[in-house]
Amino acid sequence: METLNKELAASIRAYMIAHTKTIAVAESVTSGLLQWYLSSIPDASKFFQGGITTYNVGQKYKHLQVEPLYAISVNCVSARVASEMARHCCCLFASRWSIAVTGYASAVPESGGECFAFYAIANEDEIVAEGKIIPTDNHPEHVQFFYAREILEILGNILK
Repeated sequence: METLNKELAASIRAYMIAHTKTIAVAESVTSGLLQWYLSSIPDASKFFQGGITTYNVGQKYKHLQVEPLYAISVNCVSARVASEMARHCCCLFASRWSIAVTGYASAVPESGGECFAFYAIANEDEIVAEGKIIPTDNHPEHVQFFYAREILEILGNILK
């Protein structure tokens, strides 16, 4: 597996520990990669609260309180769903920060034949960053790593 850029890992670790902050993850399309990356950072237990991987509307509703009728209407993939996931992830894990991502790692009819993901980063229930990521490579395993790295880079820039 690919490792997280050491400089980025060090900056996330330094910020979280210096500010006594915690972070958790709610992910779908990245299948636990964000959790793996964060848990691989030295001293992760001092700031990483954990994470949850949810694929369908039932689990996103049950654990992350996404609004189910809307989520069904967009196949659980939208900026709004990612934001709801991020806000409720903070609550679920009692963390100050959270990252959420939902999207498509392969081209399927529901995605219009495109790969893309929506992410949201929350700080104490406020969305501080959100957006859409479009990969440069459409191989599913590369796409998942691309999404995870891009989101952690965005987090790193926010924490600077």
